[in-house]
Amino acid sequence: MECTDRQPFDIVRDILKVIEELNTLKDVDSILDKVLDEARGMTHSDAGSIFLIEGDHLRFSYVHNDTLFKGPDASKHLYTDLTVPINEKSIVGYAAMTGETLNIPDAYELSGAEPYSFNKKFDEDTGYRTRSMLTIPLRTFQSKIVGVMQLINASDCNGQVHPFTDYDIQYAPLFANSASVTIERGIMTREIMLRMMKMAEMRDPKETGAHVQRVGAYTAEVYQQWARNKGIDEFTIKRKKDTLRLAAMLHDVGKVGISDVILKKPGRFEPHEAAIMKWHSVYGAALFANTTSDLDRLCKEVALGHHERWDGKGYPGRLPDDLSQARELCTEEIAGEDIPIAARITALADVYDALISHRVYKDAWPEEQVVAEIVKGRGTQFDPDVVDAFMQIQDVVRAIRRKYQEN
Repeated sequence: MECTDRQPFDIVRDILKVIEELNTLKDVDSILDKVLDEARGMTHSDAGSIFLIEGDHLRFSYVHNDTLFKGPDASKHLYTDLTVPINEKSIVGYAAMTGETLNIPDAYELSGAEPYSFNKKFDEDTGYRTRSMLTIPLRTFQSKIVGVMQLINASDCNGQVHPFTDYDIQYAPLFANSASVTIERGIMTREIMLRMMKMAEMRDPKETGAHVQRVGAYTAEVYQQWARNKGIDEFTIKRKKDTLRLAAMLHDVGKVGISDVILKKPGRFEPHEAAIMKWHSVYGAALFANTTSDLDRLCKEVALGHHERWDGKGYPGRLPDDLSQARELCTEEIAGEDIPIAARITALADVYDALISHRVYKDAWPEEQVVAEIVKGRGTQFDPDVVDAFMQIQDVVRAIRRKYQEN
């Protein structure tokens, strides 16, 4: 929002417009990104983070920092695995426990009488200097607190850091509370996706929640870098990334149609078993045959094409639009850019995670061996541009792997 004095009517109108835009987003990470971006714009703050409630803890869920986080590896900070107890000892914990908005002019000048304290570790590790802080509970209209948003280092029109203003304290919580309902919906959408994959996991022990979280995150981040390399605008990237993460999480949902005799076999498949297993891509796509949204279309593309290869030697090949009419696989090869980009990226993400993870029939490969295998497949198994984007964000990939570890 502009760095000028604005009337209350204009502010409320803009908040309602942003809420309307938020309602078009589906994935919780995209919602958090938009909420944090708008809140920071409203208060002219340099940085901010959002914590979501999980039981009796807050989980670090999203972060922005215009001073520190730049370049291809900026996204790695989104995958920091950190939890904070909901109690009076930390600033965010206190806000979640009490439901109070905390306005701190300078985090280094707390009186000592407060029950909470400021953790200086981030500043010490990065050289950043946190000054003004506005910590806001994310409260729905039913007074349920779903998380906490913390805005850091508000600045004036000349870029000088100052305490948050009365305007900020009045309108930022209003926006946060309005956005909380959308955040709660995004959390529910993610949980529904994970429940669907839990159903697949009950059939196939290899299909864990951590695996699908990793594949979804790898796919979203590789897509973002690939799209930036192609010069695609940021608005389009964010919208596609929003749905692609969810679609990639459902890449193997078609395994629910495969026999337990095959799915739960504790070793490698015989040729006839592997042939049956290939049908999971068709079964998964069939779940989204009657597409009613961009998410349905992406889910169908990913489920059907995530085992295709750039050189055309993958499966299932080109099938009829009506998948119920498919009687055999690989009736005609599909290769190169004829494979949807969502499927090309998910294919790499799935192979990477399979190789670097332990399986009942294999040990986890060392990271350098897995990366070498991905590079070896450039131009044959994988889209060369997708491999290049993957290689540009290795710090992000490692951060995702650390965050979503197997239990």
